[in-house]
Order: sequence, then C-alpha cells, then structure tokens
Amino acid sequence: MSQPINRYKADLRDFEFLLFEQFNIDELLKDPKYADWGKEQIEMVINEAYRFVKEYLGPLNATGDKEGCKIVDGRVQVPTGFKAAWKALYENGWKGIAESPDHGGQGAPRLLQICVEEMISGSNTAFSMYPGLTLGAAEVIASVGTPEQHEKYSSKMFVGKWGGTMCLTEPHAGSDVGAATTSAKKNADGTYSIRGTKIFISGGDHDMGENIVHLVLARIEGAKAGTKGLSLFIVPRQRLDGSDNDVTVPSIEHKMGINGSATCVINFGDNDACVGELVGTVEHQGMAQMFLMMNGARIGVGLQGLSCAASAYLNAADYAKDRKQGPSIKNFKDANAPKVNIIEHPDVRRMLIEMKAKVEGTRALGAKLTNHMEWAARLAGKDDAKAGYHHGQVELLTPLYKSYGSDIGFEVSALAIQSMGGAGFLKDHPVEQYCRDAKIFAIYEGTNHIQALDLVGRKLAQNGGANVRAFLGDVQAFVAANKEHPALGPSVALLGKAAEAVGGTVMKFVQWNSSGKFEQTPLVANRFLNMMAETVIGWLLLDQARIALGKSEGASGNDKAFYEGKRYAAQFFAQNVLPNVVGAARIIAAEDSSALQIPDEALGTV
Repeated sequence: MSQPINRYKADLRDFEFLLFEQFNIDELLKDPKYADWGKEQIEMVINEAYRFVKEYLGPLNATGDKEGCKIVDGRVQVPTGFKAAWKALYENGWKGIAESPDHGGQGAPRLLQICVEEMISGSNTAFSMYPGLTLGAAEVIASVGTPEQHEKYSSKMFVGKWGGTMCLTEPHAGSDVGAATTSAKKNADGTYSIRGTKIFISGGDHDMGENIVHLVLARIEGAKAGTKGLSLFIVPRQRLDGSDNDVTVPSIEHKMGINGSATCVINFGDNDACVGELVGTVEHQGMAQMFLMMNGARIGVGLQGLSCAASAYLNAADYAKDRKQGPSIKNFKDANAPKVNIIEHPDVRRMLIEMKAKVEGTRALGAKLTNHMEWAARLAGKDDAKAGYHHGQVELLTPLYKSYGSDIGFEVSALAIQSMGGAGFLKDHPVEQYCRDAKIFAIYEGTNHIQALDLVGRKLAQNGGANVRAFLGDVQAFVAANKEHPALGPSVALLGKAAEAVGGTVMKFVQWNSSGKFEQTPLVANRFLNMMAETVIGWLLLDQARIALGKSEGASGNDKAFYEGKRYAAQFFAQNVLPNVVGAARIIAAEDSSALQIPDEALGTV
C-alpha cells in the first residue's frame, strides 16, 4: 500500500507581506506583552508550521476523506492517523500560538495565529474541526465560567487532553435556535439534569482526547420561550470521576465532504442520568455566552473557506505550468505548432488571476479584521474612542469575512477544477476534495443569508450608523489619496464608484424601513453583503498594489515577480469585479419583488 502524500500548498511570502508590509505588525510588537516576539521568531513559526502541516496533516487529508469516521461500541473512531496528528499538534503547541501563557499558550499576536490556522485548516479541513471547536469551547469556559470550571474543564481542553464542542441545533429547529426544547432541571446539589437531542454537532464525539466537554444550550424548566430563556451548560461525555454521563451518539452524518470530521447526532439524558453545570453562575445568559464562541467560529469558518481556496489555487497554478495541451493562440492555425503549457492559454490565465485576486484579497480581509481585534484590545481603557472604532470595524467586517470567505472556498475550488479540465475532476488531484469540503462553510455558524441579515438588520445601524460611516470614510480617504496614482488611478476611480454604490444602497435600506417595505431588505441582503465585501477586498488589493509598486523597482527574482503579481491582481479585480458592485446597486434600487409575488404553486410545478 502506497504511503499517503501531502498535496497542500501555502504562500508563505504572502503571509509575510501581510504581517510586515501591509499591516505593520511591528507596531503591535511594541506592546510589552509581545516582548518575546520579533520578525525572526514570526518567520520561524510560519516556516515550522508549514513543515508540520505538510508532514502530519496534509498526508491525512485524502486518506481521511476516503476512510471517514465510524461508530464502534457507541463511540466515534476517527480515520487512521488522526490520533497521532492530534497528539503532535498539541505537543508542538500549534493550537496555542496566540493563547495566553496562563492557558498554556505562547502569547503571540493573533495576526500570526491566523496564518498558522490557515495552514492547519487548508492542509486538512476535516481534522482541523476537532481542535478548532475544542479551543472555542475552552475560551468560553475560561472567559465566562467560574475559576473552578476553568480548572476542571478548560485547562484540560487548552492542551488537548480533552476535546470540546458547541451544541445548538435541534432536529425541529434548524437555524431557529430559540425553538430549542432541550431541557434542564435543577438538582438539589446545584447541578442540572439535561435532556434532549442535538444534531449536526461537529466533532461531537471522537477517540483522540480522553473526554469531550459539550457546551449545551438548554431551557431551564419554567424559563421564557425564545432565545432569552436559554442557558448554557457544561456537559462532559464522562463525569469527572470517569463514570458515564448518559451522553450517547446514535448516528453520524454521511456528507458531501469533510468526511474525516464526525458530524454527530447526540442524545443527552435518554436514561435521565445526564448531569451538567451552568456556565458561570447566572441563568438565562446562554445566547450571549454562546456568541462568544460563535463570533470566533464565524471568523474561523471564513478562514476555512479561504484555506481551501488558497491551496486549490496554488495546485491549479502548478498544474497549469506543467500541463502541455494545444498550440498557442498565436499559432492556432498551424497544425504543426508545438504544444504549450496551458498557463499560456488566455482563459486559463483569466481563471488563475481571478483565483489569485480573490484568495489574496480575502486573506487580507482576514488580516484586517484580526488587526482591528488586536488594536481594540490594546487601546481599551487607554483611548476608548479609538478602541470603539476598531471594535466597530470588527462587528461590521465579521459577517463579510465569514460569508465571502466561505463562498470563495467553494467557488475558487470549482474554478480550480475548471482550469485543470478533466484532471481537476479526478481524485488524483486534491482540488475536487477542496470543493466538496468547502461547500458546507456557507451553511456553518449561521448560513450566509443569516450573516447578510445580521449585516443589514443590525450591523449597519450599530453605534447610530457610525461604524459603516467610518468604513466608507476609510475607503474614500484611500481613494482621495491615490486617485492620481500614475499606474493605479483608473482602478482607484472604480473603487470610489463602488464605495458610492454601497453608501447609496445603505440609504435605500433606510428609505425602505421608513416606508414599511420591510420584506424588500432581506430579499437583497445577500447581494448587498457581496457588494460590501467586494468593495473592501478591492480596496485592500489596491493598497497591496500601492505598496508593491513602491518596492518592485528595487526588487529582483522571486520578490519582483511577487510584487508584480500584486499589481496585476489588484487591477484585474478592480476592472472585472468592482463594476459589479455598481451594477448590483442598480438592481437593488429597481426594487424587483418577483420572488415575493410568485405564487407558491408556481414554484416547482410538476
């Protein structure tokens, strides 16, 4: 039997560009808490993380997809090699790069962590789900649980001794979390008896950690209906004394992708013997507490989509440079003309530059979002106005990153298949798996439509609209400063028009709300989210091109090619994508309501 091989690829130079040239991590490193971190340490981590994922995780991606998970004696068995990878991941400290040393972490900037996380996820998305959810659950307990709960539970989760999950969805409720019926009955000793069924629980069971801690949303007997009546409970698979806690896994889902990730149905309390404890000390705070994890998870899902897209693009580019087929378009009438590498064919080049622009632009969006998080935390209590600005941008950009990142995960992977032709559809190459794995991300952690509703229904109005005004002001300031740029001026002008279209559409929403046209807004919310995402990505790509053009003259070799790539990717996106923002604004302003008016009977007629 042949040994599994790594097919994961990452662009380490782009990571370094983001950190040191576009987002100037050196400014963050002046904070005393980062005293142990400098350029040398950061570059070493990036290189070592890449070596680790290529050695441990990448080779298990295709084999884990093929083998999948299975239930044996009531417990989930993960694919061959996952246990060893889990052990190595934690022994090498890769999940704790940015965690506080108090939690066993290394205290690095989160800008570095997202680079490491992209490599972990991109090399093996299914595997990355387990430690990703464990970290999120551990952070919730450490943040809003009691010190005793941290000692009992999250301290073991941070180091991978125990796993963790979040349990929201129920069979009858789907995305309507407030309809949850899982119940909690208070016991005399202060614990709660938990009873109910949760579905679609990623990493809901596995055999890599000694125990699994579930964060379960449930309604205490007598609590009000809806989300305000929900509380959050710590429910371990096994009790602290090692005994069974009446948590069972009757089945796992058989999915289109991420087959190495166990997506479980979990029953709590079938025998009335499931015991949990309230997170913290206050009841009915479940949704607020769970959102601490969900907001981080939404950023993580955007990164998952990006990570699949990034490796799919690089694999497609390598294939295009090596695969010979057909003559050059310049010699298409010459039957004896030599075959050329398909990277010379114009349509393949178009697909490759589109993939490049969307991947690198979305990666920059993730870095921008994380940079705002860093500065919001650093300035809190020192300059509350600036901290508020950064926090507001985090709120505004999170649904954009989650949605656009998850969308391009699938779209770019599909484009990579297309650029490779029939070979891309074969399991001989990794891009077909990236495409299958990535489709779920648009559904995870609140579907992309839920993200769009959150954007137009809540985020645009936050802080009296100041957050979106600050965002548009930042874009317009960039346009004003660069509209006369000798190479980028025409592209910057297109960015200005896109920003105007976004601002105009925001005002359209205000008009609809004041005139009672409430149904019109959710009808176009997804379109608007994409408009806004494409605007910010166009801005970030043009900013990259501005930086690159300033450095390319003195560069040579690979560095010169890298900088030139930044220029052309930005110009392509500006010329080919940003005009769609203006067109989308016109479509929205036209107020078409055909989807609302068509009779139910006219849909799906047979």
